Amino acid sequence: MSHQPKIVSIQDLPTHEAKWITLKKITYTDAEGKERLWEVAQRKTRKSSGIDAVAILAILKSKTNDFPPSIVVVEQYRPPIDKYIVELPAGLIDEGETPEQAAIRELEEETGYKADSVVESSPVLVADPGMTNANMKLVVLNVTLADKLETPDQKLDAGEFIVRRVIELKGLLAELKVYDSKGFILDARLHHLAAGYTMALKGI
Repeated sequence: MSHQPKIVSIQDLPTHEAKWITLKKITYTDAEGKERLWEVAQRKTRKSSGIDAVAILAILKSKTNDFPPSIVVVEQYRPPIDKYIVELPAGLIDEGETPEQAAIRELEEETGYKADSVVESSPVLVADPGMTNANMKLVVLNVTLADKLETPDQKLDAGEFIVRRVIELKGLLAELKVYDSKGFILDARLHHLAAGYTMALKGI
């Protein structure tokens, strides 16, 4: 990349110009019957499945145990926070796709790796329900490699600048601390995974 991404300007966006999200005002009654108002951001891209997106936990393993179980993370610049973030591969679900199909497709597009099986698909999850109704599923995929760790070509769309990195699972939390020290923002789901896995290894 020849240029460092940066914010050029920020201005209010009229809702009629917004392509991807919209703002709504909700009127509801609380537990005491009192009428209240709430502001919410909603995606305009939700398809008939009712699920917006998937996050992908891809477990890479070697048939010959040439490398330890590892996961794929991605680094990319996110304009809303004006920072580079390290996160799980993720993407929106297309019309007619299941979350699992979307996860397999997005993993190959963003990282080049092809999943050979679906391990688990989570219930519908939300991350910031006080601000948005956006939801997703976490899909765990197996990627089994014949021998050594491969680095297949990514299939990025125009305008996508995603750096792929493979990290040994048991060292994930330590690597995230290194990312933090370098000024990266850590995705909450990825950090929760790393912290939980580390606690499990310690028997906490």
